[in-house]
Amino acid sequence: MATFLYKLGRSAFRRRRLVALLWVALLALAGVGAATAPAATSSSFSIPGTEAQKAFDLLEQRFPGGNADGATARVVFQAPDGQKMTDPANKAKVQKVVGELKSGSDEVASVTDPYTAQAVSKDGSTAYVSVSYKVSGMELTDATRAALEKTGHDAQGQGLTVEIGGDALQTMPETGAGEIVGVVIAGFVLVVTFGSLVAAGLPLLTAIIGVGIGVSSITALANVLDLGSTTSTLAMMIGLAVGIDYALFIVSRYRAELADGREREEAAGRAVGTAGSAVVFAGLTVVIALVGLAVVNIPMLTKMGFAAAGTVVIAVLIALTLIPALLGFAGEKVMGRKQRKGQGAQTEGEGGKPNMGTRWARFVLRRPVMVLLVGVLGLGAIALPAASLEMGLPDDGAKPVSATERRAYDLLSDGFGPGFNGPLMVVVDGDKAVAESTVQKIEDLDGVVAVTPPTPNKAGDTAMITVIPKDRPSSVATEELVHDIRSATGDNVLVSGATAMNIDFSQKMNDALVPYLALVVGLAFLLLMVVFRSILVPLKAALGFLLSVVAALGAVVAVFQWGWLGGLFGVEQTGPIMSMMPIFMVGVVFGLAMDYEVFLVTRMREAYVHGERPGEAIVTGFRHSARVVTAAAVIMIAVFSGFIGMTDQMIKMIGFGLAVAVLFDAFVVRMAIVPAVLALLGHKAWWLPKWLDKALPNVDVEGEGLAKSQDAPQDPERELVKV
Repeated sequence: MATFLYKLGRSAFRRRRLVALLWVALLALAGVGAATAPAATSSSFSIPGTEAQKAFDLLEQRFPGGNADGATARVVFQAPDGQKMTDPANKAKVQKVVGELKSGSDEVASVTDPYTAQAVSKDGSTAYVSVSYKVSGMELTDATRAALEKTGHDAQGQGLTVEIGGDALQTMPETGAGEIVGVVIAGFVLVVTFGSLVAAGLPLLTAIIGVGIGVSSITALANVLDLGSTTSTLAMMIGLAVGIDYALFIVSRYRAELADGREREEAAGRAVGTAGSAVVFAGLTVVIALVGLAVVNIPMLTKMGFAAAGTVVIAVLIALTLIPALLGFAGEKVMGRKQRKGQGAQTEGEGGKPNMGTRWARFVLRRPVMVLLVGVLGLGAIALPAASLEMGLPDDGAKPVSATERRAYDLLSDGFGPGFNGPLMVVVDGDKAVAESTVQKIEDLDGVVAVTPPTPNKAGDTAMITVIPKDRPSSVATEELVHDIRSATGDNVLVSGATAMNIDFSQKMNDALVPYLALVVGLAFLLLMVVFRSILVPLKAALGFLLSVVAALGAVVAVFQWGWLGGLFGVEQTGPIMSMMPIFMVGVVFGLAMDYEVFLVTRMREAYVHGERPGEAIVTGFRHSARVVTAAAVIMIAVFSGFIGMTDQMIKMIGFGLAVAVLFDAFVVRMAIVPAVLALLGHKAWWLPKWLDKALPNVDVEGEGLAKSQDAPQDPERELVKV
């Protein structure tokens, strides 16, 4: 592999104009496709095999023309102090709003009158109008949302307090200033790392090109493949992360080859042949993690995983071809000013001062047990809160008080009780007698505030019942009530609605976590065993990753569920952890963790196979790779931390979790625990049974065959310095 990539790197360097033109053409083609394709809509969200999904499917069959999966809105009114919503003047204002909502958009399916639908609180202070739409929240047009907001604003101007809840106002989160700051920090780190604006700009430029091609392609194919408007979110995040990482490693290796006296084309070939080999296998681990999301059996996640995996493949191809091409254009400017003038610092071999990576590695070698214990016990302590993990999907109560959805949520809770924010929809597959019997059984359960009379379909063989829980939608008590209803009623009764769907979604994600981990870690273990020709090194890599992820989950629970330091991170309402969080963190962080593992430990292995003792190999690996791996980790932490500044609770949680996970994995696991374990294992770390060594394919990640394939090496006696 290394020989093939070496030739590919040299070819891309020589034909740099053609290579650059091809990538620019691909970017333009993808951009045109995205611009001319029909606008992406929300793909149909389904959770196969769950009771909530079966209920939705039954409703579509038995209630034709219904809109069970359509968007909803609740326009909540509160009367001024000393007045009631039943006062004639206020009643007239509300009924005027009802009329405006009915005629405000063709996408409106139905609007309820609160005075005929018993939607006025007992004390008369609060009332709400329920609006149902024909399409989902992400499919609503801007005109429909604007009409809804205008109606509420006009009513507010007439003396009433008016807030709007539900998912009708749901939109994609916009890029915030925090994300921009993250990218700026990434650029600053690259400049400090390379000492050259040109070298720092290459990883950012190629990452943006890769993300542009990937996201534009997803947008262009969204309607054809039913990808939906949210599919590109994960692709953008992962594509930017790995795109910067992969380019960073190859540019760094290229500069090292130039510093060793290589000609530019030769340096590009060697950089791609060695660092590029590591990029290929690091990319494969990320692809495995993303494609493995199919195990969860949720179509939306499967599509997101495959789309993001495609973006990773593009990032790998760009690193192997466009980077050496751009290095050809950059010339000597890729080096720092002092290096171009021959004033760079001396190397260690020439009497120069050992770099930070060398000093840290020697410190770990002197005290491996202490470093190992501090690292493991420290992460273990941070991981303790993960034992109290409660999973769910945040509701409007988790949004900031500045959002109208949150204020509507609070008004409903105060006027009607917390359960009114998450009614349960019970579908009875039976006649009127069965439906009435079901109502009686549900009324006898604890935690139920109200049960509406059954609403039958035209055939009389199916009925819908609305159940109002006592507690808020995301509470443990409401989850227990859903299970109680399912236990108290027969198989012909199905509990659904947004609240039940969230509960089933969380359960499905929880059930899929162990199989997903087994698949991803198992396949990656086999892949890393091929790369490192060892059993213990991949095992150590996998166990270290699990430790960092559990510790990150513990930190997420402490901040977002328990509220520790919540004010510092802008957490306004504690609650359950987003049910996607564990699997999402596993998929994203696993790929990045294996990136750092491959780039750091491959240097150690090649030094070891060239005759260095285990301890010396560890020092060599840190001398060459620690600075670059540190820069890559800092960049990712900065990028992910940018999402913490967003107001959306789910995005904030994702940004915090990913940033903390990268921090733990890169600086505690890879930089401390890994060298400590390797130091204690010594030669045993690189042990592989002879029969297994013969059975495994030799992919030559270190570039052993490169020296032999060179026609005219600059120094035949010199060993090739590898990644």
